[in-house]
Amino acid sequence: MQVLIFIFLLVSYLLSVTGNLTIIILTLVDSRLKTATYFFLKHFSFLETLFTTVCIPRFLHSLSTGDKTISYNTVIFFLLGIMSYDHYMAICKPLLYATIMNSRVCGRLVICCWIAGWLVIFPSLCLGLNMEFCDYNVIDHFLCDASPMLKISCSDTRFIEQLVVALAVLTNFGTFLCVVLSYIYTIKTIIKFPSAQQKMKAFSTCFSHMIVVSITYGNCIFIYVKPSAKDEVAINKDVGVY
Repeated sequence: MQVLIFIFLLVSYLLSVTGNLTIIILTLVDSRLKTATYFFLKHFSFLETLFTTVCIPRFLHSLSTGDKTISYNTVIFFLLGIMSYDHYMAICKPLLYATIMNSRVCGRLVICCWIAGWLVIFPSLCLGLNMEFCDYNVIDHFLCDASPMLKISCSDTRFIEQLVVALAVLTNFGTFLCVVLSYIYTIKTIIKFPSAQQKMKAFSTCFSHMIVVSITYGNCIFIYVKPSAKDEVAINKDVGVY
């Protein structure tokens, strides 16, 4: 079973990295892909490559060697919110799109996403580094996520749990609200299009992004937005892999 899991994860990881790097390269070399949509997609692909590279190779190493030691040493939501706003501008304000979503504005939006992502995780990270773990150091997870780390700590983790939930609510629901509002106005505009072909083209532009939004927000709300970060770690582990 471990061999099958190793092969499946390895192939999935290689396909993910190859696909994301291809997107990044194409947006850099193809002059037709210099719009704001592909600019945000390039950063999203870069972030996805970093995220999978942090988690999957470590898991593959554990499967192949049996060494399960992990050393103890959210940008994505803000990018999803910005990308939904970009779709809204492209469909609802096509005449103003090129003027409003210029390269300077796009650059500033992406920088704000990266800074906001770091600011969200920094307080919990600093507090987590000061937790005590006594004698037990085995976590019920594939990576050093917040819930399994809090579960084995012998420190008082109530404040960290509350902080994690508060930041998760602020980040997830704040950016999710931006996504929902953007798509409400976008869908209203698409419905008013005169031809079915125009409607289909507009919906196809947003469909892939909506799938990513549903999976990402669904998983993270399930894992982080709840009263206790220590509860249901086993279920969180399965959802985290998904």
